[in-house]
Formats: sequence, structure tokens, C-alpha cells
Amino acid sequence: MTSVDDLFEEIQRQVDSAPIPACQVAVGYGGAIVAFRSFGQATNSSRFSIFSTTKPIVASMIWLLIGRGELAASDQIGQYIPELITAGLGQVTVEQVMLHTGGFPNARMPEAEGSQAAFRRARFATWSPEWPAGARFEYHSDSAHWVLADLIERVTSQDFRDAIAQQVCAPLGIDRSLGIALSNQQDICELVPMSAEAQIDNLLRFNNPQVRVAGNPGAGGIMTAANLALFYQGVLHNPGGLWNAEVLNDARTNIRCTFEDPLMGVPVNRTLGLVVAGDDGLHELRYAIFGRGCSPAAFGHAGAHAQVAWADPATGISFAFLTNAAEADMMQAGIRSNRLASIAAELEL
Repeated sequence: MTSVDDLFEEIQRQVDSAPIPACQVAVGYGGAIVAFRSFGQATNSSRFSIFSTTKPIVASMIWLLIGRGELAASDQIGQYIPELITAGLGQVTVEQVMLHTGGFPNARMPEAEGSQAAFRRARFATWSPEWPAGARFEYHSDSAHWVLADLIERVTSQDFRDAIAQQVCAPLGIDRSLGIALSNQQDICELVPMSAEAQIDNLLRFNNPQVRVAGNPGAGGIMTAANLALFYQGVLHNPGGLWNAEVLNDARTNIRCTFEDPLMGVPVNRTLGLVVAGDDGLHELRYAIFGRGCSPAAFGHAGAHAQVAWADPATGISFAFLTNAAEADMMQAGIRSNRLASIAAELEL
């Protein structure tokens, strides 16, 4: 077993040796945050770009709608978004969108358009299928979640950023995570490029204040590690019965997609919004989310360049690690995060 001090010491070692400009770590247990510390240039009030660890938060709003009977995973998205019928994507199901099997991974949606319903829907009409829906897995980095954002707006008649803030974040006691107003961005840690590699450029757009306002639903979340770990405590414990219990259990346990991940060469183990560790011994290769000692039931999601968040029902622990270091070597960053996750997975609380 390991201690919280072991976790903090390893992070400090990495900050000193990498060096990492700023980072945060949080551990949740029993419905609360039990450990939270910031390193480098960050304080505990600092917030970070969380990249694709945003995706489960958006998915959790879809869980609410499914639980209320306002949406079904089997629904075709054209029922709600006619512009996607024009694009030849109307028959894609909500489930396929959430599993990254919808067939439009490279469909473009600039944040300036996606943040405004009329422009977003006009852009949808220009999209086209790249391969038949359901035929394979390919990570839809941004495109799928712009569809989920529009579904949320069509069903709730509410801006997707407000709906998530009011119906998911507020009941869980966490701050607004998407659509951060210009007047509320002072404590966000700017992303720092750790090399001149071109693939970092796309990430650095999240330093743009207007992009943060837009609230990209696939990658634009802004949070503290404590809030992210607390979200996962919420998914573990369902406080106040926020989600329909059957829908939540499905999201935590029902692996609907086992196509091979072309990046890592392992089954993706995707549910409606989460990645599950699984019992095949390959969990450490699933985006470096999970620590060595995580149980097969652990679930979570990674974000670009080492943002990690997960919860393990076997121990009741949730874990979040965030950094503003934008590195070209995603594999190396993943190895570092996996080392931290392995310590967290064996914490004695």
C-alpha cells in the first residue's frame, strides 16, 4: 500500500526533473475530496484545461436525458438535428456518437461556430460520412461532442453549457466547467509548450480566452483537479439520485465497444461516455488512464498530454491529475501519469 505523501513526493520529483511548470492532483473518497495539492506555479485555486477529460462530463448530461426518457441511446441523431440528415449522417445513433463509431471523426467545427447554435447547425450541414457508422472505432476528438452539445440544446431548450452547469455541476457541488466567461478566467493556468513540435499548436488554442468562452464539449473543460475528482465521486455514489440508477450503472459497467484502438492496439472498452479498465490485463495501455493496481471495474477518461481522471468502485477512490505542460511526446507524458495513477490505485486511506 502507498500513502498520499508517496503520491505528493513523486509529483514533486517529476515537477523538479521534467520540469513541469504547474500541476494539481486530487484524491476523492467517500463522496468527498480527501487530498488536494498544487505544484509549481499553481495554487489550489488555479484551474487547468482538462482536454478530453471533458467528455464524460458532457456524457453525464446525456445520461440525465436518457434517464428522464427524453432521449434514447438507440435514437437516430437525425430525429433531433435535421442538418445532419442533409449531411448524410442522420441515421447515426446516439450510441454510435458516444462510442466514437459514428463515422465522422474529422468533421470540422471551429469553436467560434460551435458555440452558436445557428452557425453550428449550418456547419453540420456541410459534414459528410467518412465510413459507415458502426463499422469501426476512430476517436472523434471534437466532432462527436458537438453533436451531443446540440442534442442537449434541442432536448432541453437550454444552452448546453448552462444545462451542464446547472443540471450536472451544481448538484455535485462543483464549479461550472464549460463556457468560462471572460471575467472569470484570471486563475486559469496557461498551457506551456514544452517543445516546438507542430502537434502542440492545436492544443494551445485553449489559451485563447474566446475559445474558453465557447466551451468545446469534447475538449474545452476548465477545472481544478479537486472538482474533477469530485465529479468521479459523484459517478461512484450518485448523490441525491441525480442520475437514473439503471442508466448510471450501464454507463459505468456496460462495455459497448471493444473495437481495437488504432493508437494503442488494445480493445477500447468504451461505455456511453467512459473507458473501463477491464480484466484482460491491458488496462495500463488504455490511454494511460489507469494505475497498475486499478480493479477491472475502474472507469475514467484521459485528456491530451497527461490529464487523467478515474474512479475505482473496488476501493472507492477517485483520482485526477492535471498539468499545463503541453508536450509533443504523448507516450512519455502517459508513462508519467501512469506512474502517478499506480500510486493512487494502491492508496491506504
